[in-house]
Amino acid sequence: MFISTLDLFKPGIGPSSSHTVGPMLAACRFRDEVLRPFTSADNLRLRCVLTGSLALTGQGHATDTAVLLGLHGHRPHQVAHIDVEAEVARLKGVTELDFSDGPGPNHVRFCLADDLIFARDTRLPEHPNALIFEIIDPSGTRQHQEIYYSIGGGFVHNQQELQGLVAPLTMLPASQYPFPFDSASSMLQMARDSGLSIAAMKRQNEHFHRSDDELNQGLDAIWHAMRVCVENGLAASGELPGGLKVQRRAAKLHQQLCDQPESAQLHEWLCAYAMAVNEENAAGHAVVTAPTNGAAGVIPALLYYGWQHQQFNLHQIQEFLLTAAAIGGLIKHKSSISGAEVGCQGEVGSASAMAAAGLCAVLGGGAQHIEHAAEIALEHHLGMTCDPVKGLVQVPCIERNGFGALKAYTAASLALRDSGQHIMSLDNCIAAMKQTGLEMSDKYKETSLGGLAVSYTEC
Repeated sequence: MFISTLDLFKPGIGPSSSHTVGPMLAACRFRDEVLRPFTSADNLRLRCVLTGSLALTGQGHATDTAVLLGLHGHRPHQVAHIDVEAEVARLKGVTELDFSDGPGPNHVRFCLADDLIFARDTRLPEHPNALIFEIIDPSGTRQHQEIYYSIGGGFVHNQQELQGLVAPLTMLPASQYPFPFDSASSMLQMARDSGLSIAAMKRQNEHFHRSDDELNQGLDAIWHAMRVCVENGLAASGELPGGLKVQRRAAKLHQQLCDQPESAQLHEWLCAYAMAVNEENAAGHAVVTAPTNGAAGVIPALLYYGWQHQQFNLHQIQEFLLTAAAIGGLIKHKSSISGAEVGCQGEVGSASAMAAAGLCAVLGGGAQHIEHAAEIALEHHLGMTCDPVKGLVQVPCIERNGFGALKAYTAASLALRDSGQHIMSLDNCIAAMKQTGLEMSDKYKETSLGGLAVSYTEC
């Protein structure tokens, strides 16, 4: 099993990796792979049907505008650097997709108001986040259909690909990699046999696809994007979009801490940094999936704290990211990082486990300590629901990232104080998370049909 660190951490925009980044990539892919080479009669129309969680919380997660941007050729890492609101306003007035540079039809009709359908009563059995794209001719006959699944973390697969996935990852032969661990137990055994750290094994696996210089540049770019996101959030104030009238708080909290550093506590710094990221995410600004957008603040919070307060250097930050990615890959392989599949235990819980592992590694923990730290952090997120109020990634998501960062720091500290021996293994904890997610009601899996989402009364 292998998933690259540079795939697990991806630059994009808020507010959701599965509901914004994934749908935008799916729309781009449909445009390039299906529409562009498609040859048929003129006057074709495109329709996009959102199902399951995408339909239920898609408006709060900007899924509609993500599809619109993707169909017009925009990609998440690109729109992070443009005025998205202005571009969306412009595209809403455009009723045709232009393919004059391709071999297919010059124009395909698509009007966001008419051709994007929120099918709230439809849920496909393969995955709760499904987009159905249809090409329709003037007679109303469907000429082609393609289904894409946004499986969390910005990963997208079509129907055929999903059937060939395992949990769900595109699998490559394990023999290709020097350290093909597919479980925490095999990871620990390989670390014992090789005498290498988890980060060193992960780095050698990455070398199958890219040089050390390319990997280092990619890791440094991830850290740069995370740092910029934290600092942008710490400099911003005002009301977040969406109608809940949530006020940004990170900048004010951070200023208070800076004004009275002698009384500032660790947990306050971590909350300020994590909330800064997730306020940026809620605003639809540039973030890094870590491993999702809804949980994007946990890992940057610990890294930024380490960089600002503990003088982490670039080598330590790279070690943190590689170790975190090794743990995130195991969780994604053995369970899920999608809130629509397993609730927020798969998002903030996974991010907290990854952050705990990364921090433990940087602070000198061995492989057993790192595995233990990840297990502690994940264990204390088991059963956490995903119930965003009004379908917005704001309440409880912003504060929840702060608490995820606190649990990660605590987990790393506890693991370092221990011998590395513990009762519950990370593999067993991941299995428990998966089973809990399977048994969790759909009301608590990013549908806004239960929990806090229905306890909120709008005044």
